[in-house]
Amino acid sequence: MHDIVLCTFNARYTHTSIGLRYLYANLKELRDDAVIKEFVINSQVADAIETVLKENPKVVGVGAYIWNANEVGEFIEVLKKIAPHIIIVAGGPEASYFPHRVDFSKADYFVQGEGDVAFYELCRNIFDGNPPQKKIIKAEIVDLSKIELPYAYYTDNDVANRQCYVEASRGCPYSCEFCLSSLDKKVRKIETKRFLKEMSILWDRGVRSFKFIDRTFNQGIGTANKLMDFFLSKEPPYFIHFEVIPDNFPNSIKQRIKEFPPASLQLEVGIQTLDPQISQNIYRKLNIEKIRKNLEFLENETKAHLHVDLIVGLPGESLEQFGKNLDLLYSMTKCEIQLGILKKLSGTTLNRHDEIHGMVYSDKPPYDILQNTLIPFDMMQKMKRFTRFWDMVYNSGNFKKSVTYLFGEGKVYDGFFAFSQWIYSQTQSTWQISLDRLAHLVYRYVTEVLHVDEEEFKEVMTQDVMVVRGRKLPKFLRVEIENKKTRKEEAKIFNKRQLKHSS
Repeated sequence: MHDIVLCTFNARYTHTSIGLRYLYANLKELRDDAVIKEFVINSQVADAIETVLKENPKVVGVGAYIWNANEVGEFIEVLKKIAPHIIIVAGGPEASYFPHRVDFSKADYFVQGEGDVAFYELCRNIFDGNPPQKKIIKAEIVDLSKIELPYAYYTDNDVANRQCYVEASRGCPYSCEFCLSSLDKKVRKIETKRFLKEMSILWDRGVRSFKFIDRTFNQGIGTANKLMDFFLSKEPPYFIHFEVIPDNFPNSIKQRIKEFPPASLQLEVGIQTLDPQISQNIYRKLNIEKIRKNLEFLENETKAHLHVDLIVGLPGESLEQFGKNLDLLYSMTKCEIQLGILKKLSGTTLNRHDEIHGMVYSDKPPYDILQNTLIPFDMMQKMKRFTRFWDMVYNSGNFKKSVTYLFGEGKVYDGFFAFSQWIYSQTQSTWQISLDRLAHLVYRYVTEVLHVDEEEFKEVMTQDVMVVRGRKLPKFLRVEIENKKTRKEEAKIFNKRQLKHSS
């Protein structure tokens, strides 16, 4: 049993909470009386509460994020009903900013901001019989040189089966209004030698996948180079994920990226919009020419896996302009293009646009935009389906050659929008569509609606499907191929008969 339980609901089992491990690492003398319990969204909240109560805790700390706010709200409400004596402390972005959009009101305390030190101090005061009178604990920005790092508290099971998240810095120098990182405008770095020592320990324990949560990995060139040198000195296989800004690739960084072997490096390149006016309006830095050159370099001269981002629904950006952005981005790169719907995160300054642009958001997490003056609700619904089908068809990699037939002559947005409308008319769903069924739908659209020659497209789709070794052809293609073989055999027999008859 433990006096302190630290818990949250992760998006899936393979995820881990680096935040809980930071809190645990910095509990000092209270650490032996604490335990971490992680759950998964869409599971039974009552089961999570049952697990927590087995520890007979005095204090329960729970992390609230955009993806788990509903579960956390229910968790707090039910736990307080069952065990009102337990002190509940809520932290994380969704609990830090007021007013709350999900009801966390039954919590006893809210830690606002970085809780690495503040949570320990709160627990210490509670156990010393001196609990704070105010419910809101405003945590100061921590000195990263003085706190304990969390990496020793990834368990052997985490190392073997789950994703280990790491960070070499916090904060972001930019002011993009849709992003919470913009609130902490100063980049604070963990001393590189200290950080790499922790990475060495994780490596020796068997970790081979490192997902960096730093917002601007390549902002600090010297640190970025040292981190890449660390991994380049290791024997593959391994997998490293960095989030990078698109316009800061000096030669030293370029040369190192070129050295990473295939399947070892993934770069998430934040674009969001390619419209200079829209970018300026949301305080986002944009240099299209640098983006073009750097994407060209990354795609043609490195083996890194890239994915770039665009957002639907930014203030003042029409669908026509979004379509131009997508067409332009596709002309720059054929990498994975993540299309997202704008979300109004708690704590951001996006609300200053609400009246000007008629921005209307859902009150339920993840707070997607519902409509604005340029994109009415019905069109926003269509764009949500567009982004889902884009992931299934374009980003999946299952239709690399086939998908180009959907685009027409450089009109990526127009072509795929028409396809997304058609496929939804056939399925009335964007979920639970098997690969075989999806392939057949793509085949039907290209051959029946776009009138592409069936024999030509069968060959293209077969090549796409069979790229993955051991994969079976979809049933409809197997039937078509068997029919083709039968027709060939029948033609041979016919020709032989004709030859015999003529002789």
